Amino acid sequence: MDKNEKIKASAYWRENIKYVLLLLAIWFLVSYGAGILFKDELNHFKIAGFKLGFWFAQQGAMYVFVILIFVYVRLMNTLDKKYGYDE
Repeated sequence: MDKNEKIKASAYWRENIKYVLLLLAIWFLVSYGAGILFKDELNHFKIAGFKLGFWFAQQGAMYVFVILIFVYVRLMNTLDKKYGYDE
């Protein structure tokens, strides 16, 4: 591997880690924040008859996690194309 490929690979992984940390932070805020920390404020609202804080703790965090998986796939496909790893 020559120097340019190492620089490209390093930039690719730096951007990949940035995406992973961002998505994990979102997941943390939704699962821990909405389900535990902010549940009292969210419980003033309801979804399908359930308090919003309870809903996030029981189901919402899972839905957000699945959505984040699809977002990560899309981000990685874009990143792969950007750095030429899309073969």
